Amino acid sequence: MPYIIGTAGHIDHGKTSLIKALTGQDTDRLKEEKERGISIDLGFAHLTLPDGTEFGVVDVPGHERFIKNMLAGAHGIDLVLFTVAADDGVMPQTEEHLDIVHLLGVKMAIFVITKADLVPAGRIAEVEEEIEILTLGTTLADSPRIPVSSVTGQGIDELKSRIAEILKSRNKAAPNGYFRLPVDRAFVLQGHGVVVTGTALSGEVKVGEQVRCLPGDHLFRVRSVQVHGHSVDSACWGQRVAMNLTGPERASIERGQVICHEKLALTSDRFDAFLEVRPAAAKGIKNHQRVRIHMGAAERLGKIVLLGAKEKAEPKESAYCQITLNEPLLVLRGDHFIVRDETARRTLGGGLVIHPWARRHKRGEKDLTARLEALHNGETSQLIETFVNESEAFALPLGPIHQFLNVHEDDAREKTDRIKTLRVLHAEGEKLYATEPKWQRVKETLLAALKAFHAGHPLVPGMDMEELRGKLPYALPPRIFRVVIDTLAGEQTIAKEENLLRLASHRVQLGGQEKTLMERIKNILGAQPLAPPDLKDVEKQLGLNRAKLTEVIRLLERDGSVVRVTTDMYFLAGSIDQLRTTLKNYLTEKGEMTAASFRDLIGSTRKYTIPLLEYFDRDGLTIRIGDARRLKAQPEKPKSSR
Repeated sequence: MPYIIGTAGHIDHGKTSLIKALTGQDTDRLKEEKERGISIDLGFAHLTLPDGTEFGVVDVPGHERFIKNMLAGAHGIDLVLFTVAADDGVMPQTEEHLDIVHLLGVKMAIFVITKADLVPAGRIAEVEEEIEILTLGTTLADSPRIPVSSVTGQGIDELKSRIAEILKSRNKAAPNGYFRLPVDRAFVLQGHGVVVTGTALSGEVKVGEQVRCLPGDHLFRVRSVQVHGHSVDSACWGQRVAMNLTGPERASIERGQVICHEKLALTSDRFDAFLEVRPAAAKGIKNHQRVRIHMGAAERLGKIVLLGAKEKAEPKESAYCQITLNEPLLVLRGDHFIVRDETARRTLGGGLVIHPWARRHKRGEKDLTARLEALHNGETSQLIETFVNESEAFALPLGPIHQFLNVHEDDAREKTDRIKTLRVLHAEGEKLYATEPKWQRVKETLLAALKAFHAGHPLVPGMDMEELRGKLPYALPPRIFRVVIDTLAGEQTIAKEENLLRLASHRVQLGGQEKTLMERIKNILGAQPLAPPDLKDVEKQLGLNRAKLTEVIRLLERDGSVVRVTTDMYFLAGSIDQLRTTLKNYLTEKGEMTAASFRDLIGSTRKYTIPLLEYFDRDGLTIRIGDARRLKAQPEKPKSSR
């Protein structure tokens, strides 16, 4: 079972010396660390137990100036060795480190009272009492306490035994989801390329696989993998992992980015969370307060917006909030985060992500608390339904759903398909999911828009599809809109005719006025059948506004009485038939015709001959070659076989 052991504690409380006594490895690797005798950045080692079991070890700095580095290594720790020096006792960074490991959800700890050789037994008892008071109400209360000396070796064997006992007695379930590794070190190794290290939070990675770097969205191939300094074919969650990657030449990787499975692709700069304010935040956390957010190995400036009626979350209180970041991160539901003040001087609190890609909430939003509680504590089916319903999109494919649940795609598909209250849409081979409230909202809006259109345009047979799509409450892509239309048409709620949509019950009802207008328009167009007036002229002759004229002439067009040649030019259908016969006979005999020849043939003017020739081109009778027209070749009919 893979586990990660980490250190925590005040500066100069013997963390690095303790790790050296346990593992024989010095985790201070920087020249400055050697010279100053303090840890500045993360150090790494591995602990081998007598039975050969190996655990990764992360040694963190204790100085308040390097809390940022401490936080970069604290994620993924299973067991914390919390050092408290016997001579100093509990100190400021002891308290802050305790808040951090508590907020990160670390459940296993051993409080190591270091420098035990420097004090009498009575002092050890005093420090144990300080630790007991410090841990009250935290996840680390009642953890064992062991006095040790890295100089004399006192307590080291007992500590090793207790570590083995604690880790081997716990059954740690494999985390859900695909491979994720927050990068805590990245460097270029000459002749090998980019090397990254970190603690794998979930999943498995294999040599030769393709991985993604987020944020940044660059893809890399895994050239080689090491665990505890040994080359391996694969590595998994709960291990300290080093990977040699090959990818885009100009792509750089730095601490705070995440190497993950290629199926994880979404980042976030706004998420909903459950926030816990620690006692050290004496003034609490105010609504809209600017802070620093630490997640994984990353640090971001951000802002906390308290949700609900609160203007301030007091010390020891919990609250739902929305956090906005100045730069995006890979954020998944269930991830822990730490909140520090904007000046990076103290830890204020932390919490748990409940919605990684939350929309902006309105003040006083209805049922917000209930929805947040469902996202925080709901059953899987309730989580999926709430997530799909909260999404700004009308329908979601499986990708965002599996990433939201932080599970594998197949697992998410099985769970989602079991929810009978979700609508399943199939759009161009892709399966999408929508909630019933969203479906009903789209349906009601669509039907209301058609009803209003019919009321305002009783003579128009239907509403343009694109115009209708623009009136819907969600930005439906055309492929999804077509699925909605086909479904409603199948239910016989609406009818579709070419690019027009209408209510199934709608019929154009002509009154006496409309019939009279239709006859008058035909008479006007027929007065000079080969040189009819344009619509502006017709409008004047009838004393009719353009909107009404357009509706009536479209009725004539639909019943085949007139033919539209251009936007403003209409001919009687009989005139077009006559012109088609004349043109076809001429071209059959002569082979080709110019615009001038056509003008002379029908005794018209250029105003009409050019639009008419272009109409017959569109209609498929003729084809233009240079300045001449010829009959367009018709496909040969297949010969019947006898």
